[in-house]
Amino acid sequence: MKVNTLSGRFLILTTVFVVLAEALILLPGLANFREDYLLTRLERAQIASLALLTTDTTIAPDLEKELLSNAGVFNVVLRRDAARQLVLSSPIPSPVTETYDLRDSTEWTRIRDAVHALFDSEDRVIRVLGQPVQKGGIVIEVTLATEPMRIAMVEYGLRLLSISAVFSVITAVLLFLLVRRLMVVPIKRLVAHMSSYADAPEDARRIITPQASVEELRVAEEALASMQQQLTASLRQKERLAQLGQAVAKISHDLRNILTTAQLFADRMESSDDPGVKRAAPKLTGSIERAINLCETTLAFGKAKEPPPTLSRFMFGELAQEVLENEEHPSEGPVVDFVTDMPPNLVIRADREQLYRVLNNLVRNARQAIEATGKNGTVEIGAGENSEGWWIRVQDSGPGLPETAREHLFKPFTGGTRAGGTGLGLAIAAELIRGHGGRLDLVRTDGSGTEFRIFLPSDVALDCVSEKGAGAIS
Repeated sequence: MKVNTLSGRFLILTTVFVVLAEALILLPGLANFREDYLLTRLERAQIASLALLTTDTTIAPDLEKELLSNAGVFNVVLRRDAARQLVLSSPIPSPVTETYDLRDSTEWTRIRDAVHALFDSEDRVIRVLGQPVQKGGIVIEVTLATEPMRIAMVEYGLRLLSISAVFSVITAVLLFLLVRRLMVVPIKRLVAHMSSYADAPEDARRIITPQASVEELRVAEEALASMQQQLTASLRQKERLAQLGQAVAKISHDLRNILTTAQLFADRMESSDDPGVKRAAPKLTGSIERAINLCETTLAFGKAKEPPPTLSRFMFGELAQEVLENEEHPSEGPVVDFVTDMPPNLVIRADREQLYRVLNNLVRNARQAIEATGKNGTVEIGAGENSEGWWIRVQDSGPGLPETAREHLFKPFTGGTRAGGTGLGLAIAAELIRGHGGRLDLVRTDGSGTEFRIFLPSDVALDCVSEKGAGAIS
């Protein structure tokens, strides 16, 4: 088992806590054993002294020695009244080094004294004071050797340590197995599902099914399942969009060929003597050229590549008027008025054809939104210039954009604002404006209409952009 795994680290923590638990059990146990050992010696010494106090005769030295040996002490001093009386005595092998009073000891002092006695390997003589049992006096005092007590403490400690170690190990093993079952195994299962899903994210069968019994892990599994479902759906959508893009590219390629043939016939119409044909032919040729350009742009979009803008200076009013004239379709339905609001000699620098496509898309969407209401309306193109660049405003008096369209307004195939739309128009328009270093923003949309604003910076630096006719108009 590796140390840097969850199981390995939990095993180390379990071992550390078991050792701490052993210490917390062993130290108070040794302190209590030492106190009981000393109290037992005091009780035995009191019993031996009472046997002597019952008679006025002097006992034999052998009997006195036997009584002290049974009590495990060298001397016994008993104070029953004001005076201290040496009841039993024998030679002391060495001077008394410490005195311990068991009447006022605390838990901390008992543990401290027990640790000191356990690790002191030298056989010393100590004095112990205690309260006589059964009110047999005021205080009883004995002297005894520490080595027998230390040996007894070691034996007791080993017994206590072995018993508590067995229970601690059993508890630790059960706890380890339980945590492994409740946490480690579900986490490994979660990781295995993530690895399996990463190998084939399009396969919905590999999405995890939440099964964890622990609430936190179950929440994690549910969050992972939700993320996997969204990712799988997104990948499927991207795959379908890629297939759709291939189909659109193929259609655009074929349509471009058809329009090229139509352009040849339109060129021939320009040489006609009919005045009406001569007037209509340039517009027809321009429309076919834009259609061909649109097909080529669609092909470029299918390759995720939009051609860089070719910058030139031109009169913006002429471009705006051309866009509005292209959208004027006389019909018996609602009347849509097209107006402009800009300085008469406003000159901007941009790719004329790309800007035409952007404005044409915005104006057409506005006109169609107004016609869908069955009421008359107005579409306005406004423009101006400031110190930072040029701004262009396209607004209408239509019903406003639906809430669903606002969320993905500039995303391909998802930002369509009308039934039957592809959702490409605004996405392409925003991309074309970004290619100029500018931005296309939705300023407002409500029941009174919609307003889009285009910003084109005047200091744009494009490495891949060529500028033609820079000094043609000043």
